[in-house]
Amino acid sequence: MIAQQIKAAIRDIPDFPKPGIIFKDITPILKDPVLCEEIINAFVSQLKDTPIDVIAGVESRGFLFGLMLAIRLGVPFVPVRKAGKLPYAIRQKVYELEYGTATIELHTDAFEPGQRVLIHDDLLATGGTVTAASHLIQGMGGMVAGFSFVVGLGFLNGRQKIQPISNHIIVLADY
Repeated sequence: MIAQQIKAAIRDIPDFPKPGIIFKDITPILKDPVLCEEIINAFVSQLKDTPIDVIAGVESRGFLFGLMLAIRLGVPFVPVRKAGKLPYAIRQKVYELEYGTATIELHTDAFEPGQRVLIHDDLLATGGTVTAASHLIQGMGGMVAGFSFVVGLGFLNGRQKIQPISNHIIVLADY
């Protein structure tokens, strides 16, 4: 089963980025092209009946599998970036963090109004960043087709936060 394979490959890093946090490091997965292919196959299998026009990958680890998935599905990939990283005309969304705020941006021509956008990131924690990405996409006229994540930290209740946006939530390995 894909969840066990992912969990076996993930490296836990205690006290990163701050004391008390156990960081789920997905970089060992990237050293295993067979596992990467199986991850993409699992996403494709679960998305086969979901109409998707564009995949939006959240900076930066959301780019890794998000782009591979977009290529496999034959749809465009657009990066959701941190402020100041995109060179063309942008729309942005400021959102709350535990301590302060952050800003994400998309190019104004990332997709056409009415297109169905799947939001992809490597990890679902509290859901704050993908909620902000959803609001940004909706504010630009896009429709959120769903969410996909390699890993989820279920105890942080991110799924409950994003369910009102879309019930189509894929988490391959949940903790």
